[in-house]
This record gives sequence, C-alpha cells and structure tokens, in this order.
Amino acid sequence: MAAVEDAVLDVRTEPPARRHQLIFESYGACGAGEGFILVNDHDPKPLYYQFAAEHEGDFTWEYFEEGPETWRVRIGRP
Repeated sequence: MAAVEDAVLDVRTEPPARRHQLIFESYGACGAGEGFILVNDHDPKPLYYQFAAEHEGDFTWEYFEEGPETWRVRIGRP
C-alpha cells in the first residue's frame, strides 16, 4: 500500500493571530500516524513549546527546512 503524502499547511499569508488556530485545527484532524507539513516564514519554536505544554508525548516535530526565509516542519501524531 502506498504511503499517504502529508498535507501542507502554509500559514505565511495568514494573519499572525490566526496561525496557531489553523495549526492546532490541522493537528486535531490528524489520526494516529498522520501529520502535516507546516510552512512558515519564521522558526516556529514558540509553537513547539506550546505543543509540548498542551500535548506532551502526543506529537512529533521534525524540521525539513530551517530558514532563513522558509521553515518547513512536519507535525504529527505518533
């Protein structure tokens, strides 16, 4: 069976106040073993700390690209 390609969530054009809401909605829609690629215009390290606080042990975080203009991070559920 072919692997399902992760959805891409590009928040670079979204207002900053809306970004975290969209990201957590995407995470909430993921089932076990699923994830999505977050595309952002800055290092989303504060978002990582929010995930660690609210979903400790229940998320994965893997950088695919680390700037200087674009960051890509796969966020998933184990």
